[in-house]
Amino acid sequence: MQPIIYQPLRGAKRIKIHIPYESKSLRESIKKINGSFWHPNQKLWSVINTVDNLNKLKVMCNGNFKIEKIANSVAIPSVPLNNNAIKALYNLEKALVLKQYSRSSIKVYKKMFNVFLSKFMQRNLSEVSKDEIEGFIYELITKNKISESYQNQLINAIKCYYEHALKMPREYYDIQRPKKPLNIPNVLSKVEVLKIIQQPTNLKHKAILHTIYSAGLRVSELINLRIIDVHSKEGYLFIKDSKGKKDRKTILSEHLVALLRDYYKKYKPSYWLFEGQAGDQYSASSIRSIFRKSVKETDSNPWATVHTLRHSFATHCIENNINMRHLQNMLGHNSPKTTEIYTKTIAINNKTITSPLDSLLKNSTLQR
Repeated sequence: MQPIIYQPLRGAKRIKIHIPYESKSLRESIKKINGSFWHPNQKLWSVINTVDNLNKLKVMCNGNFKIEKIANSVAIPSVPLNNNAIKALYNLEKALVLKQYSRSSIKVYKKMFNVFLSKFMQRNLSEVSKDEIEGFIYELITKNKISESYQNQLINAIKCYYEHALKMPREYYDIQRPKKPLNIPNVLSKVEVLKIIQQPTNLKHKAILHTIYSAGLRVSELINLRIIDVHSKEGYLFIKDSKGKKDRKTILSEHLVALLRDYYKKYKPSYWLFEGQAGDQYSASSIRSIFRKSVKETDSNPWATVHTLRHSFATHCIENNINMRHLQNMLGHNSPKTTEIYTKTIAINNKTITSPLDSLLKNSTLQR
């Protein structure tokens, strides 16, 4: 059986490859490629999507391989909504607004519920059964190849409508969900982080990347930082209305304080800590552009995103023996289990951890 290299889709960050069980040497070679990863659910290996890595895979296979396309998801056709559907969509939006959902969340919920309405808008929605809803989702999975995240978003929108707009009991929308994959977050080494956040020559861009990493912030939290949220004397950043409408405090680096002072003197923001050209909030797309530029110029891991800085902050805190309870509070996690995932991202090798065998034999006279 030949190895199969799957042609990455446009914009894909990984190249996936199927390795036959008997190809042990090929498997061992791929393990040595920086950033290689085993996907247990798909039974595939993957490497970072670069021309160099693709050529490496071909050389490793000695020309004995197949290239196949990954099956694309099938687009779900858009259907004009009737008056009944438009009213249902309005009722969903009203319920979300009353519950103070963010604009971005409302936009996603409406988009997903639109898909549901395209199937059932001719029906009285209060009479659509759970079995019919699950059958609809099953059809989208098998025919349209929707992803797990798409499936979850769709279920959330449907649940929200029946619970909050129609006030129906919870058991009605207790729909089967996909098993959640236990993925380990992608992180950068301390050296990689330093190269990336130091790369920008623009003072504002440098301050933005330093702030995200040094405090473990999400992009939305960085955008919503106000000048009054920087408590330099007390040594913390105040994060207002973060994910889940929660306020919290996180660490304020002494080096960041000095950098922010230089930034403030030059740019003189009036309300938001980082303002756009018109004095409004800085945009998420601009922050991502700054990060991608730094990654490219430093030849760092191309799989990294701005959120990888947050993952890296958490991992490096654990490596520095920060108390897990403190880390949970700084990240704004409801459950310590969410924070504990970062214990799986710390570097594990014989340079960081001593094997009990080494300790056992260190002073033993039984060594040979």
